[in-house]
Amino acid sequence: MNWTGIRIMKISFIGGGVMAEALIKGILEAGIAAPSSIKVGEPDKDRRNHLAEEHCIEVASVNADAMNGSDLVVLSVKPQIIQPVMKELQSQVQLEQTVMSIVAGAKISTLIDGLSHPSIVRVMPNTPAQIGAGMTVWTTSNDVQDTAKSVVRDILTTLGKEIYVNDEKLLDAATALSASGPAYVFLFIEALIDAGVYMGMQRDVARELVLQTVSGSTRLVEDSGLHPGHLKDMVSSPGGGTVEALKSFEKSGFRGAVLEAVNSAYKKYQELGDSD
Repeated sequence: MNWTGIRIMKISFIGGGVMAEALIKGILEAGIAAPSSIKVGEPDKDRRNHLAEEHCIEVASVNADAMNGSDLVVLSVKPQIIQPVMKELQSQVQLEQTVMSIVAGAKISTLIDGLSHPSIVRVMPNTPAQIGAGMTVWTTSNDVQDTAKSVVRDILTTLGKEIYVNDEKLLDAATALSASGPAYVFLFIEALIDAGVYMGMQRDVARELVLQTVSGSTRLVEDSGLHPGHLKDMVSSPGGGTVEALKSFEKSGFRGAVLEAVNSAYKKYQELGDSD
């Protein structure tokens, strides 16, 4: 297909999970595709019914039926089943179609070989994309046209912010940092709430205090442009309670634990990619 000027297009999804639904919602709200131009291949009947009723899109139990005639094919299945799915789709993907994968750890070379198809976009979003506040990092194979990249960027922008990288190796690092990152943040939020409860607060009060503190602190970093360390120092009065808490964090190896945890995730994603 000639992608020049395309904005209203046909899109198929292989897998209709939560992230796929976030993309579908964004695509429809942005007018990139009409409901009648979106098809989803999803084996779970209840999930198919939900997507059809909620978004008025077409659904199919067979993946081949979902991808016929589409301009963009979105692979949105679990990493554990990517190999059999690629084997199923290998004879179905058309040369003019672009395949966009949001499968964690699936390398472009793996997708090209598994699908026998040269035009691949590899995308790594994170869960805040479900509310349009995500961070997505992506790259493409050499065969993806600039106009196709533009359409993909428009789609990913509906999820929040996006960054294109030329080096695919950066996607494993991005997966460990921003895709897994929400789990780290949620853990810290949970721990702060528990600390409030431990000090005698009602849990709902502690939750409100912590959520606004985290949200406001993030916004201050963004809006001020100041280094987080500088902002930390602004809060830390000499001999005060904040410094005492920070000393306890450092004594417990907090910074090193974060670095080690993220690096462990990075190594794991590299292993998963190498095992394809």
